Amino acid sequence: MAKTKATTKRASKKAPVAEDSKNPLLVSRPKNFAIGNDLPPKRDVTRFIRWPKYIIRQRQRRVLERRLKVPSSLNQFRLTLEKGSKAELFKFLGKYKPETAKEKKERLTKHAEEKKNNPKAKLPAKKTAVHFGIQEVTRMVEEKKAKLVVIAHDVDPIEIVVWMPALCKAQEIPYCIVKGKAALGKIAGMKTCTCLAVGNVDSQDSGKLKGLIDTVNSGFLARYEEVRKQWGGLIMGRKGRSTGGK
Repeated sequence: MAKTKATTKRASKKAPVAEDSKNPLLVSRPKNFAIGNDLPPKRDVTRFIRWPKYIIRQRQRRVLERRLKVPSSLNQFRLTLEKGSKAELFKFLGKYKPETAKEKKERLTKHAEEKKNNPKAKLPAKKTAVHFGIQEVTRMVEEKKAKLVVIAHDVDPIEIVVWMPALCKAQEIPYCIVKGKAALGKIAGMKTCTCLAVGNVDSQDSGKLKGLIDTVNSGFLARYEEVRKQWGGLIMGRKGRSTGGK
């Protein structure tokens, strides 16, 4: 009996301590995820999204390009200019954007006003700009008027530009392959552009152009024979790599 009384006294002493430890401000409020109540937590449902057909085809095409053996003539378009050099190149090309329709109208309007006062006034020359379009660039390369050719890596169909590196090599004209036909399109003032050619530049930019040509040649023109023998593809997925050694 003495033991039971002692245990009951101890229990009675511990009980109020447990009550005091509860904070009245911290009240448990269990969530109710039924309709019209609390919102459920956000989940990553990317796996369960039904993507549009064109996105599915893009992904399937990319997987096939990695799995299948790719000829060297196509694989060279995966070896693009590095990010730092690309930023310098596009900064340089931005100075030589072609004349827009608005700028052309202003130039001709100004010339018309000058001609009223002076009938012998000559038409002002156009500003120095890059040349774009596959026909224009091809003509400049064949005539050796191009000093640098910039080709987009994602032209579709690729047959439009697949022969351009070989032509530049035959004419010994520096060329490079950059990511994004849309990025070239911004320089040309269009949505997309297959290739650009740099012709004449201002005298103060000639040194900058020479430095860009040296950078580009080390990665493309100088390595043309090496890249020409380099095939691509045959990259297996995670499942294929994990079961390959078994």
